Amino acid sequence: MTHPATSAQQLGRQTDQTRRPTADDGGQSKRKSLFSSVLGNVLEWYEWSAYAVFAPFIAAAMFNSDDPVSALLATLAVFAVGFLMRPLGGVVFGHMADRHGRKIVLVTTMLMMAGGSLAIAIMPTYGAIGAWASVLLVLVRMLQGFAHGGESATVYTYVAEIAPKKRRGLWGSVVFVAIFGGSVLAYAVAGGVTTVLSASSVAEWGWRIPFVLGGLLALAALYMRRNMEESEVFHAQKADAKQADLKQADVKQADVKTAAVKPAKRSGSQVTRAILLMIAMTSGITAAHYTWTSYASTYAITEKGMNPDTAFWVTMVAQMIALVTLPLWGMLSDRIGRRPMMIGFSVLMIAVSIPLNTMITSQGWTLLVASATALVIVAIPGALLAAVLAENFPTRVRTKAIGFAYSISVAVFGGTAPYLNALFNSMDLGWLSGAYVMVLCVCTAVACFMMKETKGIDLKDA
Repeated sequence: MTHPATSAQQLGRQTDQTRRPTADDGGQSKRKSLFSSVLGNVLEWYEWSAYAVFAPFIAAAMFNSDDPVSALLATLAVFAVGFLMRPLGGVVFGHMADRHGRKIVLVTTMLMMAGGSLAIAIMPTYGAIGAWASVLLVLVRMLQGFAHGGESATVYTYVAEIAPKKRRGLWGSVVFVAIFGGSVLAYAVAGGVTTVLSASSVAEWGWRIPFVLGGLLALAALYMRRNMEESEVFHAQKADAKQADLKQADVKQADVKTAAVKPAKRSGSQVTRAILLMIAMTSGITAAHYTWTSYASTYAITEKGMNPDTAFWVTMVAQMIALVTLPLWGMLSDRIGRRPMMIGFSVLMIAVSIPLNTMITSQGWTLLVASATALVIVAIPGALLAAVLAENFPTRVRTKAIGFAYSISVAVFGGTAPYLNALFNSMDLGWLSGAYVMVLCVCTAVACFMMKETKGIDLKDA
């Protein structure tokens, strides 16, 4: 009969060998993996943002142009539909990432987003096939939303897990650098397209260019992601789970009731509480983010009469200003903690939301000042998200929990923000746009007050 400890001891030796650090731990291979994951995330966010940036042109091409306002609302509603698929993608791909590893999900989602981008690029218009164009657009956006939910959750998890625990805020800020970077790239392409081509050419075929570029560039990122290393935290958790299972099997075989089996560190109710807190925490962040990255330029063009190429270039500059502050916020959170910075964001955004909304006119400088101010504030929690989300969930369910919590919040509060903002302005209730963000930032502040400080914890013990 096998001794109860024999198999576990053998597995323990194997686990120690698996965990034994190499000469490159925390060095070049991890930095390459970080670069590969973030570059792919840049392109995913570029493709995602390109849709929002070119919303006015897509509206004219894919919906009935007899009613421009209705067409724009329909396009933004399709934008929201993509977000509504994100929770499902977050749960499905999160489950896959927690069982089979982070790398396989990051490769799969990259491939799906690239395919969706190319599909939009070659899709026939409303004038060619009627309402079927709208149907096809909805289906492609649903596919992209499904993939994007899994991508976001897995990148947040992966980057936080490979980061040194004392620099997790700094490393995690790179994820939001990718988010802003993808959006900046989308606006740069939009500015180039609208500057080089005439308005009629952009409306006829030029709006397809960003989606062609996105699909092609994604292939290069897909190749790079194939060489990423798996998260050590994931490997350690899987080894611990196998060891616990083997101990349980040995206990049953030897009928030793007193043998110790490592219990789960967090109960289901604790994980559920963390999910609810993360949904509330990200509500104000995501509403503010999508208001100022996805809708502000559309508002300036459609409501204030700003020249499209001016709006695109100005928004790109504003996002670049915010982008360079992200590592600074990440490093600061590694020193003073996550909670005070999250609460600080909430207070600042509540104070400036309505004034910044009302200052936008047809002049480009007004959009620049408003957007840059808002986005620098949004960058504060954005830099911390990867660290905060990962630190609040155990490894065994981390990606799935992040995928559900973050995607639900983004879908409900972020994906609908451009649509609600357009609706409020069409009803001459523009002040509600600022009020909407303010209320959700109150929710963010309350959730942060209820959270524990997690700066510097070991994710293996989470």
